[in-house]
Amino acid sequence: MFFVPFLSAEPIDPAPLLSEARRAEDGGLALFVGVVRNHNDGRKVDRLEYEAYGPMAEKEMARIAERLRARHPEARVLMKHRVGSLDIGDVAVVVVASAPHREEAFAACREGIEAIKATVPIWKKEFGPGGAVWIEGCAGSHVHTHESD
Repeated sequence: MFFVPFLSAEPIDPAPLLSEARRAEDGGLALFVGVVRNHNDGRKVDRLEYEAYGPMAEKEMARIAERLRARHPEARVLMKHRVGSLDIGDVAVVVVASAPHREEAFAACREGIEAIKATVPIWKKEFGPGGAVWIEGCAGSHVHTHESD
């Protein structure tokens, strides 16, 4: 297996991750692809910027991968998150899980994306007609009210 960095400043193509995760003994392959949408919380969004403290984000995603291996020992999980400027429709995050059975593939994939959104130090800035708004954390559960032109 080759090393796949967890963060990418380049566009993410899910196909290589699907190919790497897939094994002959697996009957389930689950894929989550998060894309940039044109709105959030009633605001129009024109584009996003994701920022991360790279070493810390990579370390946390490696921890998530280890936890997923412990919880789902028969699954192989790969994940990648984009950083930098993204347009509407661009792929922001990919999680793929392969396992002998669908239940384990679905569970590992879901746990992977939820853990990324909850714990990885990635920050999102939304740009729209009203200016820019920082969204705290990848989960977007808190909006920082500082707006700019």
